[in-house]
Amino acid sequence: MIPTDDRKMESIAGDSTSPYKLLFRALTLIPISHYLLLVFFVFVVFVYNLLEIHIVQDFFGGFGGDSVSLTFHSSSDLYREVVSKCHLLHGRYFSTPWLSSPHLQTILLNVLIKTPKFSYKREIFRTSDGGTVALDWLMNSDVIETSAQVNGTNTVADIPLVILIPGLTSDSASPYMKEIAYKMAKHGWNIVVCNHRGLGGVPLTSDCFYTAGKSDDLGEVVKYLYHKQPDTPIYAVGTSLGANILVKYLGEEGDNVPLAGAASISNPWDLLIGDRFFTRGIMQRFYNRVMGNNLKGAAKLHQEVYARLSDWEGIEKACSIREFNNYSARIAGNFDAVDSFHRWASSARLVNNVSVPLLCLNAIDDPVCTDEAIPWDECRKNKNIVLATTQHGGHIAFFEGMSGKSLWWIRVVEEYLSNLHSSMPMSKKQAQKFAYSSFETPQFHESLS
Repeated sequence: MIPTDDRKMESIAGDSTSPYKLLFRALTLIPISHYLLLVFFVFVVFVYNLLEIHIVQDFFGGFGGDSVSLTFHSSSDLYREVVSKCHLLHGRYFSTPWLSSPHLQTILLNVLIKTPKFSYKREIFRTSDGGTVALDWLMNSDVIETSAQVNGTNTVADIPLVILIPGLTSDSASPYMKEIAYKMAKHGWNIVVCNHRGLGGVPLTSDCFYTAGKSDDLGEVVKYLYHKQPDTPIYAVGTSLGANILVKYLGEEGDNVPLAGAASISNPWDLLIGDRFFTRGIMQRFYNRVMGNNLKGAAKLHQEVYARLSDWEGIEKACSIREFNNYSARIAGNFDAVDSFHRWASSARLVNNVSVPLLCLNAIDDPVCTDEAIPWDECRKNKNIVLATTQHGGHIAFFEGMSGKSLWWIRVVEEYLSNLHSSMPMSKKQAQKFAYSSFETPQFHESLS
């Protein structure tokens, strides 16, 4: 007979040869509810990281938000006389707690905003090449019975005018554009939204369509408005791609810009870097496809013109912004490569030439416009620029308050422009007008509707 101890040793030895079976038996003893809990936990961690949610960081930070970082020249008059008086830029930005994610802020931008109810007065502007641009006006007197003007006067000439330039495929009807137009008008400004050609419900009336670097339309509109209201201080605010076009225009024209000041919100700055950024993560590829489809949708409204000037079959197959630009803007602009177009269309290369007071606002966590493209050094070297950055805010969002219906950046722009308007020396205004007075008064056909 085999001793009992020897039989136990054989049993143990036999079991030790199949550790996976032992592990499987042990795993089957764990309740299914524990597995479901583990799966849920993994899913939450995945979503938390995918959407870059930061509510845990906000909690440990006491929900106090982050301070605004300001970059400017040490001898900047713009900072000393204007931005130093902007309390919002010297405070902290705290995003809406249940929107503690740049992706939630960006995706829900036009969903959460309660669009103000008002009607624009449309003016059809004809460009020098026969193109059509829709100018949508909202006057201070349209939204408030007793006008509380910025400068305390009531004449139209004395009420400052703000030109708004929308983003990629946005127009004056976009919720965030209507929000800033309405709030600025209520605070005593006259507003005109400069829609991109082909957008805003107008046809393409010349062999030229809107691209990411097309700043000449804005230049003609600014020139026209200046000659139309020569005694009116004019300012401009660009958002997203509209900010890129605005800054590009300011850099191209240098001293020959009849604007008293400008603001750039969520500027992509360098389209070549931005194009690389769109290929990195899951969410960036998602945005790339969505915006590419939006561009295709806008192009289909003017298929005849696009088909004549570019590769329509390629446009229809395009799945990204890069592919769309390759088959449209590159060909129409006669660029040898799409990267060449992106370099030309980028405003970052012209920052050094900006000569009007310019406030630039970007969020570091912007999921559409990477902070790697921000021209930090160029902004620091230009005395006319103050760059403000926040850790959070998403793309053109910056939601604040518990309700999530208020956009912080709109308050920043209004405060900045108000301080700029009240502190800018008259001599500088006259100098800007004189620099532009050598141009002949433009003769453009216009109509109101």
